[in-house]
Amino acid sequence: MTETLLERPEEGVALVRLNRPEARNALSPAVREQLAAHFTALAQDETVRCVVLTGGPSVFAAGADIKAMAEAGPSEMARRAGERSWQPIKDFPKPLIAAVNGWALGGGCELAMHADIIVAGEGAKFGQPEIRVGIMPGAGGTQRLPRAVGKFKAMKILLTGEPLSAAEADAMGLVTEVVPDAEVEARALALARAIAAQPALAVRKIKEAVLAGADQSLEAGLLIERQAFQLLFDTADQKEGMRAFIEKRKPAFEGR
Repeated sequence: MTETLLERPEEGVALVRLNRPEARNALSPAVREQLAAHFTALAQDETVRCVVLTGGPSVFAAGADIKAMAEAGPSEMARRAGERSWQPIKDFPKPLIAAVNGWALGGGCELAMHADIIVAGEGAKFGQPEIRVGIMPGAGGTQRLPRAVGKFKAMKILLTGEPLSAAEADAMGLVTEVVPDAEVEARALALARAIAAQPALAVRKIKEAVLAGADQSLEAGLLIERQAFQLLFDTADQKEGMRAFIEKRKPAFEGR
């Protein structure tokens, strides 16, 4: 799986790195299958509590591999069932941080939007340029982007194909924070380290509640939150966390 690399930079943290610099990390079918395999395995690995996804210092991912689809017909695209390779990322139960340097275009922007936190370098560029090659986003761009930035901003991005600077993306809420380019990966790993040190079940339930409640009514979302909140009182980490607070000491969370 040389087009994607799996690293273990520190305890509790995994880093998945796109590794096709010669193709600007274009998301070929092989790359998407490799990402699916990594995220399927990481979801089941109890030693991993947070994952960072990056493309390297100069480009995150410059979209899908146009050469691999230029002559395809609709039935062939349907048979490829590209949505299957995105499913393990969409359903990944642990926090995912995207560390974005350089271009995050088309499928690359959609990949970043699968993350829970996006750390962008000052030189990062985001966009959905599919309109310029006669198609439209096909991995969630028309759905996740409006939810992130609102209909009117999203429509401009989708209908013009114009890229956004990191500062523009930050202003409209598409990224979590912007840092100097040289500090992107380190900052993402620092956030991952902080999250990995938290009680793992509470972390998972927070992500679950946020995602499950996003498309529900407020009352339905509050019910999801309330049930998850109550369930955490049956965990060892809840007992340890509250005892440590009362005793004025650092908690020793065990993830159970």
